[in-house]
Amino acid sequence: MERQQHDSRAAAFRESTPGSSVELSYAGFDTFLKREIADVEDVAGVDAAVLGVPYDGAVSNRPGTRYGPRALRRASAWPAYLSGYKGGLTNIRTGNQVDFGALDLVDCGDVPVFPMDRETTADSVAAHVATVADRGAMPVVLGGDHYCTFPAFRGFAEGSGHDTVGLVQIDAHTDTVAESAVFGEHFHGSSTHHIADSPYTDYEHVAQVGIRGYESPEFFEFADETGLSLFSIRDVEERGIREVIEAAVAEAAADADAVYVTFDIDSVEPSAAPGTGTPEPGGLSASQALSVMEILGTHDAVAAADLMEVAPPLDPTDNTSRLGAYLLTTLLEQKFAR
Repeated sequence: MERQQHDSRAAAFRESTPGSSVELSYAGFDTFLKREIADVEDVAGVDAAVLGVPYDGAVSNRPGTRYGPRALRRASAWPAYLSGYKGGLTNIRTGNQVDFGALDLVDCGDVPVFPMDRETTADSVAAHVATVADRGAMPVVLGGDHYCTFPAFRGFAEGSGHDTVGLVQIDAHTDTVAESAVFGEHFHGSSTHHIADSPYTDYEHVAQVGIRGYESPEFFEFADETGLSLFSIRDVEERGIREVIEAAVAEAAADADAVYVTFDIDSVEPSAAPGTGTPEPGGLSASQALSVMEILGTHDAVAAADLMEVAPPLDPTDNTSRLGAYLLTTLLEQKFAR
């Protein structure tokens, strides 16, 4: 006998039991902010679309970022649960009323990756990000190692049709290596070099924030010669994070059609975010990192973003993935849900 929808015991239970529509943070499917799954072909009309890149074949130190997208999705379930449970939220840090219902976000799952084939993986990333951008949605990419930013940036530029795209890079490292005797021309320390060498931008449209540790001899001369806007961690300490980020996004956006934001989690002090492959002491605090995304989220020029280098096996506390999820949520909140 054919059963009608209204005869379903499950439907009757949900209708009669308050709270049935609230999904606990640890229940259900792991999508970013517990949003609906969509194919990259079907994102026209949405605000933003999430894509994961579970790839760490281009790292130079500790692997594990292939597990980053899954961990970031799982960690994002907490603010999604709070929003559903409370019927809306107040962000105490910003003072904003937050309506995640106003955020039209979908999760397109992970792009196909080929662990032993970096070039095909890069083509896959570029193709899928380009498809999202072509349909007018903001690509939000979950890494993965930082090499993945290069094909994601290329895909965004090609799919959106922009002639010039600026880059704001929040990072401990500059990733400007043109060639390494050990790692070759394509690894996670070369992504910014390849971006600046692409047809879509140059170093004069690249602004880096939080740089520290060690770089090549005469690196400051390189920055001056190329026009790279460099804001070291010392600049952040002396000038404050708000002034630095405002200056960085202004430099990247000048004469550009849009700005791509890449956030390497190793920009954060490793005592706050230990789960990353190449940690450097003395980084941004978790509070400063959140401020970065609060500020960038208010700029209309920001049209694509990624969060890279979260390596869950290196952090049994899950603090790194939790911070990463909150960083992306903060950016999306500021752009679409205030």
